[in-house]
Amino acid sequence: MQPTQQQIDFCMECGICTGSCPVSRITAEFSPRQMLKRAMVEPQADPGLHRQFWSCLTCGRCSERCPADIDFPEFNRQYRIKARNRGVLPLESHHGIFQSISDLQTRPIRQQRTGWADQSGKFTTDRGEYFYFVGCLPFFDVTFRYLDISSTETARNVLKLLNKIGITPVISNDERCCGHDALWNGDEALFVKLARLNIEIISASGAKIVLFSCPEGYFTFKNHYPAYFGELPFDVMHVTELLAKKLPGMGNAFVSNDLTSQDLVSEDSMIMDISSISKELDNMDGPVFSGESCIVTYHDPCRLGRGAGIYDAPRQLLQNIPGTQLVEMERNRENSMCCGTSAWIECSGCSKQMQIERLYEAARTGASIIITACPKCRIHLACALKSSELAIRVVDIFSYLGSRSNLIPKSEH
Repeated sequence: MQPTQQQIDFCMECGICTGSCPVSRITAEFSPRQMLKRAMVEPQADPGLHRQFWSCLTCGRCSERCPADIDFPEFNRQYRIKARNRGVLPLESHHGIFQSISDLQTRPIRQQRTGWADQSGKFTTDRGEYFYFVGCLPFFDVTFRYLDISSTETARNVLKLLNKIGITPVISNDERCCGHDALWNGDEALFVKLARLNIEIISASGAKIVLFSCPEGYFTFKNHYPAYFGELPFDVMHVTELLAKKLPGMGNAFVSNDLTSQDLVSEDSMIMDISSISKELDNMDGPVFSGESCIVTYHDPCRLGRGAGIYDAPRQLLQNIPGTQLVEMERNRENSMCCGTSAWIECSGCSKQMQIERLYEAARTGASIIITACPKCRIHLACALKSSELAIRVVDIFSYLGSRSNLIPKSEH
């Protein structure tokens, strides 16, 4: 997106973006307005070679408040392609493992992506109306084992909740990374390869609706897939939207908080591989599965909130759970704070400071749990939590909902 001259002129006289930017608050020399100035106003500058384009979180908080209606994240994304083409690359987090995984998935490889689902509920690997796009959750499990959290716990609970509302989704071993990170890493060619494979795989399943538990996958399919490939042969929906529509009308959709973690493990009628999450739940302080009322606060992911405009559905789901009191942080909804890093690049001291600040903001609400609908937000905040002394924990929304839903009878897929 190239800003118009009128937008540029207005931008140079403003500064709201800099005051809104979480990076600018910590790194004084960073400014969204200065990025645009270097790219559009100073023709002698080389915007493709300026590292500041990689420091931007692309969280969209600046654009949310911009009176000139400049889409800074999209503007930044286009210049990142230019930077990569000129050999100016971002600093990759975790030794570049996720960039390597994405690249491998463009090749004719054989994957085992559905193992987590074998004892979790009903699904098919063939054809169906709904396709659950699991994303990179299985890879997160391996990489972030040291954080004592399980990302496939999220997927298991999504499957459980989908079964509850009568949906037996397609889950595919052939699914690829959605390409979000490649696109925001400036690697347009890699994104196109991944996206093309995903469209072919989903189309072959006959699915009419693709469901996402990951905000980045949903945002990418909803916005960038059509931009590159035209109208898709299926609709896309975030799981919180679907559950918010279906669960409240099903009577007693949730049980009150009188279950213990031991109850969940020993209940004969439940089929769920709990081994990977029992350690996490047992180590949690506070009333996660106790009979006490549970005070929680919700962290809006950037791509789900400002990116896709989904604010109400997650909150409606949490408010429908007996014994759960939802309290808001000072910065919420369109003003929510980013978790500190994006697309597995440029994780820095600035990122950590933002994460710690967000955790303390959550703690000030009196909540014992900070809930998010993004697996990356959960990972980043859980990582920062390890270096703090806060008595709060980070839980994904589907695990929270799943732990309180009525237990599902055994069934065969």
